[in-house]
Order: sequence, then C-alpha cells, then structure tokens
Amino acid sequence: MFYGGIKKFEKPTPPPTEIIDTVKSGQEVAPTVEILKIKNYIFGMRQSGFFWEFLGIAELLAGILLISQVFARVGAFVALPLTLNIFLFHNFLEPDELGELLQTLGLLLINLILIAESYRIWKPLLWNPRMYKSH
Repeated sequence: MFYGGIKKFEKPTPPPTEIIDTVKSGQEVAPTVEILKIKNYIFGMRQSGFFWEFLGIAELLAGILLISQVFARVGAFVALPLTLNIFLFHNFLEPDELGELLQTLGLLLINLILIAESYRIWKPLLWNPRMYKSH
C-alpha cells in the first residue's frame, strides 16, 4: 500500500488531450483493446484533477496504519476498499494476468482476515443490544 501510494506522485498529470493528440498524430495509443481500456481507466482517474492523488494519499495512509501495528485494525478498514478496487481492476481489466490476479486476491483475503480477526472489537459499532432494550 505504502509503495503504491508513493508511485502515484512520481509522474506529472498528463494534459487532457494527450490520448487525442497521440491518435491524431498517427501514433499507436495501445497495442490491444485490453491495454487501451487500462490506459483509459488510469488516464481518467489522473485527469479528474483529484482522484489519482486522493487514491495515493489513501494508500499511503493505509500503509502507514498497517505498518504501525498500533493502528493496524484501522488500517485494515482503510485498505479494504482499496484492495477490493485493485482486485476488481485486475479481475476485469487483466484477467489473463493470473499471477497478478492471484497476488491481488491474496492481498484482499489477508485484508479480510485482519478485519475478521478483530470482529469482537468492532462488533459493538454495528450492533449494540442495550440500545434496543426497553427501559
């Protein structure tokens, strides 16, 4: 998570017309339709002006929380939508990349195990029977 978050800030945001300019100049944008889908997905997130950076900050935060051990449970909750998104990205946009798919599935399962292990701690946040007893 931490490394993925840092990587989000390495390259500057490309101009909004980059793909259109590439096509107009006759250059190939992507060798296959599958790769074009991936490029468009990531390009769209980067072009939003905030989402790519927000994703990087969320990944950095989740990584720091998970590494801290003190706040690892909170980190597991922060990382859950991120790992789910990463797994679904690979599942739908790169289904032929079995190694990456298994790796991201493993990360998602580990995340779910971390959350399940602390069930007794966070269960009262979801259900408190004392709230529903009549006085």
